[in-house]
Amino acid sequence: MAQEKVEFPITGKIISVNVKQGDTVSEGDILCLLESMKMENPILAPVGGTVSEIGISAGQVVEVGEVVALIEY
Repeated sequence: MAQEKVEFPITGKIISVNVKQGDTVSEGDILCLLESMKMENPILAPVGGTVSEIGISAGQVVEVGEVVALIEY
């Protein structure tokens, strides 16, 4: 199986995490919501598959390039 590494495109604070390890996602599903500059930014799944790893939690502050999740497809 191939893996897709999803990374944060901007710095911000995680408002909510919508998936957990083992969940099946479709392309375009919201993985989490990120607040940056007082705007909510959805972080979307770039591919459909199974979330093999997610290492984030609500309230966490993240930087550009940090990993949101790994998706196996």
